Amino acid sequence: LSKMWGNRIQLLKFYIQLKLFVWKSNNAMTQKLKEMQEFFGLEVTGKLDSGTLDLVQKHRCGVPDVAGFSTFAGEPKWTKHVLTYRIVNYTPDLRPADVNTAIEKALHVWSRVTPLRFIKKDRGDADIMISFAARGHDDFIPFDGPGGSLAHAYAPGKDFGGDAHFDEDETWTKSTEGTNLFYVAAHEFGHSLGLSHSKDPNALMYPVYRKFDPSVLLLHQDDITGIQYLYGNSKFFINFCL
Repeated sequence: LSKMWGNRIQLLKFYIQLKLFVWKSNNAMTQKLKEMQEFFGLEVTGKLDSGTLDLVQKHRCGVPDVAGFSTFAGEPKWTKHVLTYRIVNYTPDLRPADVNTAIEKALHVWSRVTPLRFIKKDRGDADIMISFAARGHDDFIPFDGPGGSLAHAYAPGKDFGGDAHFDEDETWTKSTEGTNLFYVAAHEFGHSLGLSHSKDPNALMYPVYRKFDPSVLLLHQDDITGIQYLYGNSKFFINFCL
């Protein structure tokens, strides 16, 4: 039993802090627990209760919900509207052509409502480097095997900035079964463009994975408001939620 709770505590710590964050006191952990519980609309107890444990074990984005800030510090964004991307490697779960299509569609989710445009590169550096990897993969946030964290992406900036990493231990699909690559990629690219997580459970940027439903519009008004705050509107997009 103690081993099970120890594993759960480690899982919780991973989700509510960056890898380099140092836990200095029980008070700090209690405060982070309260912030996470408030974010998800749970009863704010500051304790590791069953509702909190159930939440952190769901399939979800690997970008922390609560760290030293609730949004990306300084509101980082790209200073240009034409961005490049490169798929560094491919998952064996899908044909390369299907991966290309899923990534292109996921980027179009955001370009449809902003002035942003994306150009694919086949070699060299790109603004958004996309890769599939398992466990530790030379950044600060190792993956955790099947389930749990599905992917993570970095806010605009240098080095890892904009890059998106997908957990190869997941089963990636183009359907409603398994983990839908298009759906997860669209969420992660929101981070690549500067959006943090949304508290709105209907938003694409909500951090918990829901089974992909192709009949439901992917972007919620909350997502559109956020991305257009950073980059402005697309002259081709008409917002009917005014």
